[in-house]
Amino acid sequence: MPKSSVRKKKIYTPPPELRPQVAAAARKPSPTWVPVTALALIIFAIVWLVAYYLTNTWLDLGDSFMFLYKLQWGNLLIGFGAMIAALVVLSKWR
Repeated sequence: MPKSSVRKKKIYTPPPELRPQVAAAARKPSPTWVPVTALALIIFAIVWLVAYYLTNTWLDLGDSFMFLYKLQWGNLLIGFGAMIAALVVLSKWR
């Protein structure tokens, strides 16, 4: 049985106006403050939410943590807001 011929296709090259102007390898890496800030925000958010839940339900630490009780839902906004801020900062990381 005869063997079928293999068709050779040309490799597609996009037109010059569609090519990226700056190669990905040529872009500089992000500064070191970007991951450090994101990590600090994540740790802050976790510590804030854990402290809020512990002082709200199980622990009575006196007047020093009374501000957490007065904030009520604001504690969740602060904790999750810090996590969202960390995600925004991480989106700038290369």
